[in-house]
Amino acid sequence: MLRFVLVFTVSLIAASLLLHGNLLDGSHPCIAVADTSLEVSDLPWHADLHVAFTDDPAAATVRVGLSDGPEGADFAVVDDADDAEPTACEVNPRTRFVTIWPNPAAGGPIIYLAGDGPADFRIFVRSNRFSVRDAAALVVSAGGGNISAQSAAL
Repeated sequence: MLRFVLVFTVSLIAASLLLHGNLLDGSHPCIAVADTSLEVSDLPWHADLHVAFTDDPAAATVRVGLSDGPEGADFAVVDDADDAEPTACEVNPRTRFVTIWPNPAAGGPIIYLAGDGPADFRIFVRSNRFSVRDAAALVVSAGGGNISAQSAAL
């Protein structure tokens, strides 16, 4: 009997993970872009895009600068506002999932976080939910992994 309960419980958890992408909706950083949303996923097989980070600026395909304030950033994440739209990042068929991968995927973006110097665009993050890496991964993914003047102007 105990074996049956254990198998049933594990199967139920696995089905929930596969169907929903995570157990707690809204627990992962996300941004809304036009009529879709981008969400960080811990499940690499569920991700539409895998991004990697590097400490070597020569190995990077995208340089993301870190701004000291929102006025100097192309994209800012500040989550101290009380008027956030609760349905802005609801999972829907157009939601794209992003995984931060330890190794670069073939053709996937490799992000270098630049404190100063040249950058494709700049971000500012002051958040309890978003790390700088989460924000950089989501913003780079918003451009399909390719940085251009259009995606940098989010």
